[in-house]
Amino acid sequence: MSATTLTLEDAKAASITVLEDREKGGQAVHDLIVAYQANRRSGSANTKTRGEIRGSGKKMYRQKGTGNARHRTSKVPLYVGGGVAHGPRPRDYSKQVPKKIRKLAFRRVLGDCIADGKIQVVDSFEIADGKTKSFLAEVGKITEAEKVLVVAPEFDDKTLLAHRNIPGAMCLPAIEVSIEELLYHDSIILTAPALEVLASRTS
Repeated sequence: MSATTLTLEDAKAASITVLEDREKGGQAVHDLIVAYQANRRSGSANTKTRGEIRGSGKKMYRQKGTGNARHRTSKVPLYVGGGVAHGPRPRDYSKQVPKKIRKLAFRRVLGDCIADGKIQVVDSFEIADGKTKSFLAEVGKITEAEKVLVVAPEFDDKTLLAHRNIPGAMCLPAIEVSIEELLYHDSIILTAPALEVLASRTS
């Protein structure tokens, strides 16, 4: 399997729009990464207030004569087992990023990957026997990186089965690739048909 390094000239020939100026788009990348991470948060952290604690509302002891403060109940935050003051409550952490910002960030990261020589283009990528050993052999012909992302318009079941047990390998359809995967992986193997999908996403 022969592979060629994708250059900026090749990307332009394939109608892929990238951001070549590395001084632009940095904030867009940051905002999108923060949104990805925030959207994965479940927001399920929850503590009980004094009104939600189970227990009696009976006055702890008489008002006068004990030398203690005038407490009404042991469910206040002052006591162990009492409610929590200003504790976390279930909430939605999700963030919305405008489409223009998402596209700008994708163009910036894709341009950086191309400029750094991280993207290798092959005619096709398929593991017919579905074996992990075969997947490693094919990837080894292209790159020696440990974290490898393979991008194609789609994958058959055998190819997906072959990469499943490799911690640093990932196969993703071109329409689903995000800037997180592009930034995380050391090498990106891109099939020729996937160039059209990326071109549509950056246009």
